Amino acid sequence: MRISVVVPVLDDAHELAGCLAALRRQTRTPDEIVVVDNGCADDSAEVARDAGARVVTKAVRGIPSATATGYDSASGDVIARLDADSRPGPDWVQRIDKAFTEDPELVAISGPGEFIGLSGWRARAARLLYMDAYFVSVGAAMAHPVLFGSNLAMRREAWDRVRDGVNRSDPELHDDIDLSFQFGAADRLRVDRSLTVGISARPFDDPAAMRRRFSRAFRTIARNWRISPPSQRWMARVQR
Repeated sequence: MRISVVVPVLDDAHELAGCLAALRRQTRTPDEIVVVDNGCADDSAEVARDAGARVVTKAVRGIPSATATGYDSASGDVIARLDADSRPGPDWVQRIDKAFTEDPELVAISGPGEFIGLSGWRARAARLLYMDAYFVSVGAAMAHPVLFGSNLAMRREAWDRVRDGVNRSDPELHDDIDLSFQFGAADRLRVDRSLTVGISARPFDDPAAMRRRFSRAFRTIARNWRISPPSQRWMARVQR
């Protein structure tokens, strides 16, 4: 089984270097790393090439466009996804490989992020009010487990099946929520709470950025509910 790791980036060379360093330390080396240059003005692309990654350029700005381009470009049987500020543990790729090998019906797997630099009550609050709330509330909105963009993997055949349904043009959407909505009750999606990666706590230092995140989440859910109402999604799940 070949595993590709896709990492979209926009002017985040320092964080990208840390992510790629973490991928070099994996107990099971990824077969391919695809870094999507989303119009970087810094040396992110050079950092990626120096680390042995293949760089794909996508001039249309926005994470949805960049990420979908990376998925399209990946050659693996399984496509994993990280953000530039993700810090996977050394067994991250190995555990993804094991999950798909042991469960031939598994379509996609995801896990939470742990905010780097937060401790004590701040770490607990971030986990409860942000990460746990994401999996519970957004999962309820789509009637099945939701994938988290900083830490996910899916079969190539699954992406090929849903790729035409994702929105690539609206930068104000959350690509991971939009992707999750393309799957349905028949798809085996798994959230493994122990499959964690470190992620940046930068959003908690920028209230405006945090507001944008929530606004994008509501926008993505509303867009998909117009196409696939929650009542229909829950009925399909109940009937399984």
